[in-house]
Amino acid sequence: MEQNYLNQAYSAELPADFCGNVKWQSPSNIALVKYWGKKGKQLPQNPSISFTLSNCRTETSVAFQKAEQFHLKFTFEGRENLAFAAKIEKFLLENQRFFPFLSQLDLHIESRNTFPHSSGIASSASSMSALVMCLLDMERLAKGETEIDLQRASYFSRLASGSASRSVLPKMALWGATDAFSGSSDEYAVSLENEIHPVFKAFHDSILIVSDAQKSVSSRAGHALMEGNPYAEARYQQANANIVNLLEALKSGDLDSFIAITESEALQLHALMMCSNPSYILLKPNTLNLIQAVRQFRCETQIPICFTLDAGPNVHLLYPDAEAQKVEQFVKDKLVAYCVNSQWIDDRVGEGSSRI
Repeated sequence: MEQNYLNQAYSAELPADFCGNVKWQSPSNIALVKYWGKKGKQLPQNPSISFTLSNCRTETSVAFQKAEQFHLKFTFEGRENLAFAAKIEKFLLENQRFFPFLSQLDLHIESRNTFPHSSGIASSASSMSALVMCLLDMERLAKGETEIDLQRASYFSRLASGSASRSVLPKMALWGATDAFSGSSDEYAVSLENEIHPVFKAFHDSILIVSDAQKSVSSRAGHALMEGNPYAEARYQQANANIVNLLEALKSGDLDSFIAITESEALQLHALMMCSNPSYILLKPNTLNLIQAVRQFRCETQIPICFTLDAGPNVHLLYPDAEAQKVEQFVKDKLVAYCVNSQWIDDRVGEGSSRI
């Protein structure tokens, strides 16, 4: 795969007047079967399946012009951010063989999120996939092409942030090789949009913000700690089994199985963090209060809602579109009391990366 993309790399001398601006937005995603643990170069230890979101997104613009040498300026939400700039420059330099035209450009990258950064909503997924879409759009202009290959976009997004590989695709995505799905790969995500029951194509995700503070342990560090986790191998086996069962539930519209697998996966993720060495806990007291309230509401009403968690304390409440009015009233009446400053995000399944 890498050699194929090296063969496609655009290395010609750019015209002296080559300049412009590209702008893309890319959503976060919420994994149902979790990716936790890496191997090789940004490859997953187990496959994962995610909903692509809509309202939680990163908007990124890149102003570029021909220059004698590569130069980068980065601003996040209107302010220069040297830490982010260093991360982006590292990614660009490490992958310059794929984008050799960058050595001839002066770049000004501006980025903003529509949701709290580093609080357990996958901001690296949205931000790095948005950046990659901008890079590929610039390359498209240099080559005089009309289309961007989404498989290629997913491949490069994965090199920047594993979960970013899924964000470029609409509705639902599978990342990681599995015998349960033909064409799946560790190197890029594949779309499940045409493989799922219609009920899942309009699912809602109410994100309950228990904390908007930066996480005490980054996802990158959490992945690294899986190397010494005593339950790692059992986890990878369980994840592969859950992939098979979830794919069946998604195809048939089996909401009971969907709920059971999704909630189990969320709790396993955080159990792995507690069993790492050193161990750590990202859950907050109100995370547990919300989980208990959601399960009680489901039991009392028989409404098919469930929770999941990303690598943080915030709770994602998942439910079908037909139940939206009842569930959103439940959120407003009962659940916002557990959210910091009553913050929650009304989100739903979305369409992946798009040009702005």
